[in-house]
Amino acid sequence: MVTKMIGVKEFRQNIAGYYRQAKKNNWRYIILNRNKPIFEVTAIKRQNIGLEKLTADISDARHSIKKGKWYSEAEVRRKLGL
Repeated sequence: MVTKMIGVKEFRQNIAGYYRQAKKNNWRYIILNRNKPIFEVTAIKRQNIGLEKLTADISDARHSIKKGKWYSEAEVRRKLGL
């Protein structure tokens, strides 16, 4: 994977072009603000979309557990009609 560094202003002005290049060539961009990296941009491949959703769901579940919001096995079975 090729990594390119660009300024935030340039990225903002040409975001569609950078998206197409990232998708076509499997590139990633490090976006700089005053020569300091502020974020990374990569194109998401279709096969990774499900993985991204699963990762987000797991993160949400862990957050709920920390707050004390969870179901017991018996409650899950009852809700599923098992």
